[in-house]
Amino acid sequence: MLILLPPSETKRAGGTGRSLSVGALHYRELDDHRAALVAALVELAQSPEKMISALKLGPKQHGEVSVNLSILDSPTMPAIDRYTGVLFDALDSASLSAAQRRFAGRHVAIHSALFGLVHALDPIPAYRLSHSSRIPGLSLKKHWRAAIRGILASRDDLIIDMRSEGYVELGTAPDRVGSHYVRVLTEGSDGTRRALNHFNKKAKGEFARALIRSETDFADIEELRAWAREAGFRLEPQADSVALVV
Repeated sequence: MLILLPPSETKRAGGTGRSLSVGALHYRELDDHRAALVAALVELAQSPEKMISALKLGPKQHGEVSVNLSILDSPTMPAIDRYTGVLFDALDSASLSAAQRRFAGRHVAIHSALFGLVHALDPIPAYRLSHSSRIPGLSLKKHWRAAIRGILASRDDLIIDMRSEGYVELGTAPDRVGSHYVRVLTEGSDGTRRALNHFNKKAKGEFARALIRSETDFADIEELRAWAREAGFRLEPQADSVALVV
């Protein structure tokens, strides 16, 4: 089973790991893509005005220029600990047991705009880049789409895709039995359903946390749905996705 998560714009500073080594990350076939994009981002950071414009940084975000400038030298930490924000606050990686963290290291992938797919325990530095960022002369969609899609298409296990649509555009999961995109819906008192915006991140984080804590490598969606019912989650199939109803 592979649990696919989006990254977060906000990241925890610091770290205790050595500086970045793309060879230390999962999916070595992405090494060249990562190295090229890191080099382009570091080069862009050497011109603060250009980076501020390209990444649309507000006045309070100008410090992100120095963060990107030092990507190759700054310390690393596991990806699951690096990202902050609503989803990762709900996932609460710091409270996971050692066994649960090892499970996440095998079964949780986070889709970074800078590094592509990384697993939960892969060591990454702080950086600033999102799926909508524009680096002069480089399209993130063209850079990542075929490579990410190829990696996901090569898998034959259960894929639970909780990425945002912006990251799906950087590499779709395969359209097959056993590959499921998760949509978070809320149900009103009259039975009508609507998509959640801000709070969908919290729901995804809580669901991902429960999956990790279960330490269960689910074989198919029916097995997952049976567990979800016992765990207090409503997971319902739709035409093109699975609905997490909250």
